[in-house]
Amino acid sequence: MSDLTKKPTAEQVKRLPKALLHDHLDGGLRPQTIIDIAKEIGHELPTYDPVELAEWFRSSCDSGSLVLYLETFAHTVAVMQRKQDIVRVARECAVDLARDGVVYAEVRMAPELITEKGLTLSQAIEAILEGFREGEAEAKAEGNVIRVMTLLCGMRQNELSQEVAELAVKYRDQGVVGFDIAGPEDGFPPSDQLDTFEFLRRENAHFTIHAGEAYGLPSIWEAIQLCGAERLGHGVRITDDIDFNHTPPRLGRLAAYVRDRRVPLEMCPSSNIQTGVADSFA
Repeated sequence: MSDLTKKPTAEQVKRLPKALLHDHLDGGLRPQTIIDIAKEIGHELPTYDPVELAEWFRSSCDSGSLVLYLETFAHTVAVMQRKQDIVRVARECAVDLARDGVVYAEVRMAPELITEKGLTLSQAIEAILEGFREGEAEAKAEGNVIRVMTLLCGMRQNELSQEVAELAVKYRDQGVVGFDIAGPEDGFPPSDQLDTFEFLRRENAHFTIHAGEAYGLPSIWEAIQLCGAERLGHGVRITDDIDFNHTPPRLGRLAAYVRDRRVPLEMCPSSNIQTGVADSFA
C-alpha cells in the first residue's frame, strides 16, 4: 500500500492545517479549568478529579439523555460568569485549537449566557475577544499560528437577538465576524427573528443560522429563503430531502437548491450522534 492510500495517523491529521467554522466556546473547556473556577466560586461539580470529570462529560454527552447533555453546559456556563474566567476560557480555547492544527477558527458564544453575575453584553464580548487575542499570542510563542474570530449568538427562546446583532455589527472590526441564532429550533423558527436578519443585511453583516438539526426541512427553508442565511449550522436534516433508494441518490428541490447555491453546511457529526439527530457517522 502506498503512502497516499494509507489511513492517516492521528498525529498526521493533527498536523494538517485546518479551518473550524462551527464550535461553541462553552462546549470545550479544559476539565482542570472548570474545577479551578468552580472551587473559587463555590459551584458544585459531579467530581473534582480532572480525569473523572472529563469522563463524566464524555459519558453524559454520549448517554443519549438530553437532560444529561444539557447539564454539561450548565456547568461550563456557570464557570464563565466573571471577566477573568471568560478571558481564561477563550485564551485556552485558542491555544488548544492551535495545538490541534487549526489555523483559522470561528468560535461562537451567546453573550447573554455569561451575564448572570453582572457583566454587560459588551463586557462579556470584550472578555471573549481579549482571551482570543491572548491565546493567539500564547500559541505563537509555542510555534503555532492561529487566528480566532467570534460569532455572536442570540438565543431563539429569548428576546435579545436584536441587541446581540447590533453588537455584532459594533464589534465587527474587532474580531466579531458574524451573528447566529442558537437554542431550541422546534417552536422557535428562524422567521421569528426576521427583523434581526433584515437589520444585519442592511448593515452588510454576515450571519449563519442553526437550522436543520433538531427540526427538519422547514427550518432549513426558512433560514435560507426567508432570512437569507449564508451558512447553515448543522443542516444535517437536509438528508430528509434526499432519496437514497436510487443510485446516485436523488435530491429534492430544497436539497438541490442548497447544492446549486453552494450554501455551506457546518457539519458536526459527533454532536449530531450525541443529540440523537443521526444514528452514525455514515
